[in-house]
Amino acid sequence: MSEGRGAAGVPDVARPRRKRLRVRLQRRLKSLSRQPFAMRVAGRAVFDLLRLIGAAQRPASGSDDFSAILTSQHPAIVALWHGQHLLAPFFRPRHLPYVALLSRSADAEINAGVVERFGIRTVRGSGGRVREAASRKGGARALIELKRLLDAGTGVCMIADVPKGVPREAGLGIVTLAKLSGRPIIPSAAATSRRRTLEKTWDRTTIPLPFGRMAVAMEPPILVPPDSTPNDMERLRREVTAAIERANTRALALADGLVPEARA
Repeated sequence: MSEGRGAAGVPDVARPRRKRLRVRLQRRLKSLSRQPFAMRVAGRAVFDLLRLIGAAQRPASGSDDFSAILTSQHPAIVALWHGQHLLAPFFRPRHLPYVALLSRSADAEINAGVVERFGIRTVRGSGGRVREAASRKGGARALIELKRLLDAGTGVCMIADVPKGVPREAGLGIVTLAKLSGRPIIPSAAATSRRRTLEKTWDRTTIPLPFGRMAVAMEPPILVPPDSTPNDMERLRREVTAAIERANTRALALADGLVPEARA
């Protein structure tokens, strides 16, 4: 191979040019994917796919009666983990109104389209980092709107851990909402026996697959007193974290046909 040439005899000077072209193409495709029309098409496709996957699930033995639990506690704050939320539309009692908190990022537009097609309203903002959210992500306004909806009788579905933060660690946002509204937090999880986990994603997103056994697990309600101190809030935040993880562990065990551990 002569000096200055690649393995196929292509001059090395062409490689930076190809790389620049590839980067430009990637940026262009990313820009096109964020156009409103593209997001609507993607949202519809994801909705149709999830609906088919949900219809192909069998209930797992030992699963909690989510309809009875959520009806008795309505309006409640249903708490989930990032990456474990794609089955959430399938354990919402159809006769109860619900709203979901979604981030204001461009990527969340697709999620919003999916959620709204399932008949669930959306509020945009980040409820995890309360102080940062107040100035940068609309979190404070989102919490006020969620409290108003809870007061009016609408349940809230809220992912408890903070986007791009520590996965499976509840933020203060969900505890703050419970304190402001006086409504209970219901630590929840759903899992199917047929699933694929995307190990390289920050939250280890789990993709449900069809023809599995779907399990739903819910822990006892957690109330946040209106006079809770900062120390109380931190303690309750840790309690919510532990309870959602217990629900998640139990849902996975039920879906996989294993004997779940007894509730704490």
